[in-house]
Amino acid sequence: MTLIEAKGLTVRHGAQLVLDKVDMSVAPGEIVTIVGPNGSGKTSLLRALLGLIQSKGKVTRKAGLVIGYVPQKLALDPTLPLPVRTFLNLPKSHKPDQISAMLGRVGVPGIEARQVAELSGGQLQRVLLARALLENPDILILDEPTQGLDQMGEAGFYRLIEDVRRDTGVAVLMVSHDLHVVMSASDRVICLNGHVCCEGKPQVVQNAPEYRALFGHGTQGALALYQHAHDHDHDHNCTHDHSHEHSQEHRAPQDEVEHAG
Repeated sequence: MTLIEAKGLTVRHGAQLVLDKVDMSVAPGEIVTIVGPNGSGKTSLLRALLGLIQSKGKVTRKAGLVIGYVPQKLALDPTLPLPVRTFLNLPKSHKPDQISAMLGRVGVPGIEARQVAELSGGQLQRVLLARALLENPDILILDEPTQGLDQMGEAGFYRLIEDVRRDTGVAVLMVSHDLHVVMSASDRVICLNGHVCCEGKPQVVQNAPEYRALFGHGTQGALALYQHAHDHDHDHNCTHDHSHEHSQEHRAPQDEVEHAG
């Protein structure tokens, strides 16, 4: 059973082809991370799945699916008085004890009276997460939720996401620019560059030639701050045109790295 699935998803912005026949899905309780360089269509994919932009292909959602969405940025008028308590009651009101408990759960207890505009980047992301979780979602969709945070902040946020999944069973679909930051929090990684370059377990994808061609070998990010011990032995020989600008060919066993296109 899948919560949300895309088949042949294609998105154009005017004459520009942004996504080309993307197939992907998320199962209950699964953490899936989409990685790719700037301009690779990551945000467009999320927005198409949410029905926020026009697309071709097919998107299927489980009947009654509840989605908690954490956007990349929050456009707020800094001069507008907006306490955290009020923000968390939009668009649906919640009991004060529910709000208090959720703020504590995401690591920012007791800030109900603070102005949203005065929060630090890390505090704001946790408040956005709390707002999404208050809806009791089946799936969280996070668009680069740690943008602007330092490495310690990134590592802490992804630990929190993993803890929330463990405690609630919520599925997670999130976008990141760096696999190394989120590898230990992910069950599966989709490497995107207008199309699905490769897909599989994070320990496999990080060594795939397609990923290295896009990101290079020096993208360690917050890995040292957040990495579990893994005992895996992988052999990579992938065959795929991994970007729109590269033509090298590679091969990999299909049970490790999957390809589309």
